[in-house]
Amino acid sequence: MEINKLTSLATAESCTGGEIARKIVSKSGASAYFKGGVVSYSNEAKENVLGVDAALLKKHGAVSKEVVLAMALGASKVFKSDYAVSTSGIAGPSGGTLKKPVGLVWIGVKTPKKLTAKKFIFKGTRAQIIKQAANTALKLLEELS
Repeated sequence: MEINKLTSLATAESCTGGEIARKIVSKSGASAYFKGGVVSYSNEAKENVLGVDAALLKKHGAVSKEVVLAMALGASKVFKSDYAVSTSGIAGPSGGTLKKPVGLVWIGVKTPKKLTAKKFIFKGTRAQIIKQAANTALKLLEELS
């Protein structure tokens, strides 16, 4: 199923900074299914807008499976959408650690029947990592829809 065949879609983006939403709305007809998106770059936005539990952020960190799952659920709830995609990661060039290196991105997808997250390590510049993460998120969404 193509993304433009979804009934309703929302996004919750951290490291991709709205790139997924930009790619969606660049296609004619997106208003028929795209309800909106949140760029929740700060933990406060993740908590206050998407309803991510502060305890999850404290225990696992923003760049984690648990947080992208909560972000996808939050976006789906905020926008009343059947589908949602979320991202959180480290686009670099700074901010990486041994456990969470630059290029690490978690992508979450919520469908009417499934909630899942996948971990990716992308290489390149900040812009390249953001682009790869956004493209991969849309591909994963399409595969799961």
